[in-house]
Amino acid sequence: MAALRGADILARALARAGVKHLFTLSGNQIMPVYDATHEAGQVIHHVRHEGAAVHMADAWARMTNEVGVALVTGGPGHANAIGALYTALASESPMVLLSGHAPLKELHMGAFQEMRQADMAAPVVKAAFTAQSAATLGQDIARAMRHARFGRPGPVHLSLPFDVLEERVADGESAIPASEAFAVKPVSPGDVVAKAVLEELARAKRPLILTGPAMSTDRGRDAQRSLAAACGVPVICMESPRGVNDPCLGAFPTMLAQADLIVLLGKQLDFTLKFGQAPAIAKDARFIVLDPDPEALRRAGYALGDPTRIALAVLAEPYACAQRLASLASRRIAGGWSNEVEAALKHRPAAWAQIASAAGAPAHPVEVGRAVQALIDTSKDAVLVSDGGEFGQWAQACVHAPTRIINGPAGAIGSALPFALAAKLARPAATVIAMLGDGTFGFHAMEFDTAVRESLPLVAVIGNDACWNAEHQIQLRTYGRERAVGCTLLPTRYDQMVAALGGHGEFSPGAADLPAALARAVASGLPACVNAMIEGLPAPAVHA
Repeated sequence: MAALRGADILARALARAGVKHLFTLSGNQIMPVYDATHEAGQVIHHVRHEGAAVHMADAWARMTNEVGVALVTGGPGHANAIGALYTALASESPMVLLSGHAPLKELHMGAFQEMRQADMAAPVVKAAFTAQSAATLGQDIARAMRHARFGRPGPVHLSLPFDVLEERVADGESAIPASEAFAVKPVSPGDVVAKAVLEELARAKRPLILTGPAMSTDRGRDAQRSLAAACGVPVICMESPRGVNDPCLGAFPTMLAQADLIVLLGKQLDFTLKFGQAPAIAKDARFIVLDPDPEALRRAGYALGDPTRIALAVLAEPYACAQRLASLASRRIAGGWSNEVEAALKHRPAAWAQIASAAGAPAHPVEVGRAVQALIDTSKDAVLVSDGGEFGQWAQACVHAPTRIINGPAGAIGSALPFALAAKLARPAATVIAMLGDGTFGFHAMEFDTAVRESLPLVAVIGNDACWNAEHQIQLRTYGRERAVGCTLLPTRYDQMVAALGGHGEFSPGAADLPAALARAVASGLPACVNAMIEGLPAPAVHA
């Protein structure tokens, strides 16, 4: 019987769960875990800010359908990681944040970096708790990983007191949970419920099925395509903070307003759907709510304020539900309506095709998107990562790729570079393009150092308008140009910064320079930045 430290039990429990990658920034209180990874076999990917570690774990979960794991030190390290958890929570991304913690025996005595860490994390995670002993640490990990995946996926936090990590357990192997302890059984609807849903869809004239962020993964998109093909009803994933005004959805709002039945397949009836109210949604439209979270069922009824508008409300996990519905659908339902919805989703203003900036002038964001799309079209496999902000909205409206990761319903910015790092780790052969604004770039610019150290040749396309443009546009609309303040940036040569860190930099003063700059960035084989000067325009109103 070999004695093991708590740190060894932790690392080996993670290995048994299939966790091979830890996204982390070092610190005093987690050094025992770093040491334990030598025997457990995890790879340490160390970053320059704890928030980036969380973003990487988030993106890893979205790319791989595994639970992403971030590991940070306690106190200020834990505090630095908290903000990024909200993006993962809103994006329904299964991940676990492990944070070092002051020793249990020193709590309430003024211990070094003593902090109520679980309480601090609680508002932005599904669950937050603190390990109490090395003997139960393996079960704590299993519990955290199950909770991250069960029902509506999301982040979970576990704090790791230093004395728990150092404590030895005589029969350490017995404290490592069996593989079954990490398993989660999806909440699947029975055939009676699935058939009732299909019957309601068959009776509707203009039905829609809407899914949420948890279905924005490759696996989720495949399930949505299968469901749409099986029943003929349009299936649309909504994962943007812009909601019904998401430029990626084209003229979809005009279709949404005409729908007479909306199936919410894991999609919450929240601000992104205007809480189900007119004019965004017809006042007599009915809903079917299929959701793994009882609270989501309650909120839907509360938002609508009329129980007769809910035809059915059942606890169900969206992926399993999509599979069940597809397997039972025996005929196509929606006919020409599906074609109308598809055309609306693809709609982009005809004038965009004619956009051409003057020679020597900054590029229009459409021109940047056009050049990036051409690059993606020549790639065998491509991943598009888009941040938020005005440039991010242009990117999402103009560019599509086989796999896409965006900032999600939280509406936070700054995650694109860490997301792209994780995407490249998960899919090394893919062309990974991150599109982000110049303001956004500043949040995690130093992660280019991580990209160089880890040999991750992604391409970051920066839309540089020397401005916090989303906020500037609010000021212009609401207060007038003469009262605009606090949104100006410098037209900084971010390409030179990336080159100084050991990457490849390209400067594109106008649209004509973009195709060659992008080609050189990819050909460099290095983490690359294309610093594209652009017009500071408001986000597109595609459906207007």
